[in-house]
Amino acid sequence: MKRNDLYDLAAFAVVAEHGSFTRAAAELGMSQSALSHAMKALEERLGVRLLSRTTRSVSTTEAGDTLLHSLRPALDEITTGVNAVGALRGQPSGTVRLTATKHAVSSVVMPVLPRFLASHPDIRVDVIIDDNLTDIVAERIDAGIRFGDIVQKDMIAVRIGPDIRMAVVGAPSYFADHPQPRTPRDLAAHRCINYRLIRSGGLYAWDFEEKGRPFEVRVDGPLVFNNADLIREAVLAGQGVAYVYEDEVVADIKAGRLKRILEKWCPTFPGYYLYHPSRRQTPPALAALIGALCYKPKT
Repeated sequence: MKRNDLYDLAAFAVVAEHGSFTRAAAELGMSQSALSHAMKALEERLGVRLLSRTTRSVSTTEAGDTLLHSLRPALDEITTGVNAVGALRGQPSGTVRLTATKHAVSSVVMPVLPRFLASHPDIRVDVIIDDNLTDIVAERIDAGIRFGDIVQKDMIAVRIGPDIRMAVVGAPSYFADHPQPRTPRDLAAHRCINYRLIRSGGLYAWDFEEKGRPFEVRVDGPLVFNNADLIREAVLAGQGVAYVYEDEVVADIKAGRLKRILEKWCPTFPGYYLYHPSRRQTPPALAALIGALCYKPKT
């Protein structure tokens, strides 16, 4: 095999993974035209069409699928070998791909990331924001970050954050015109700002506890978002009552911009865990990131 063949095969795998020449070219650090030319040259050398191109997307042909199925394990082995060599010189290297919710990244990853990257200049962290529980094996993602109670049991999980508490809040201007609910069931009479689950399309039911027994309340109102930042903006504007992460609104509550209600009913959830597939050897770059994120309870 010629050297250029290996380069082009690796580039083909990136194009197939992204389904886009634009995104693949950005990751590979080359122009779209150069990448497109390399793919056409690879197809000519192999004598088969590997990619089906449209004006909006790129997908693999049957021949491309067959090649990709063989390529991925080989490229993964090469990556593992390169990372192992980096570990031998005492400096982990390579890319760590993570899937996490925006709140997880903001609350537990970003506070650690600047110092981590400064200490590990050869490591690149690629974060994919997704509220759904992604299949990290199928998507070839190194690790995920989710609440501890929803991590699959066959994964290796490491705690990286404290317990999370929820809060029900509204702006003083809203409560000036609406009586405060005394129990979660009183929310039926209020304008509640709903969160839409992207994958299922349904609305998130608000979780509460009564004497240790959990229960859900489905609320209604004129606003529905699939973005927590917009929910916070809407509740600050007095548009209704919202169910949010406590840490996202603690400053607003202290400043008087928001008023907390139903506090004794709001549950606490297990904090965030980083999880990854069980492997004989964790890639050095991932191991280094886990070490930096590992939760250390305050004593």
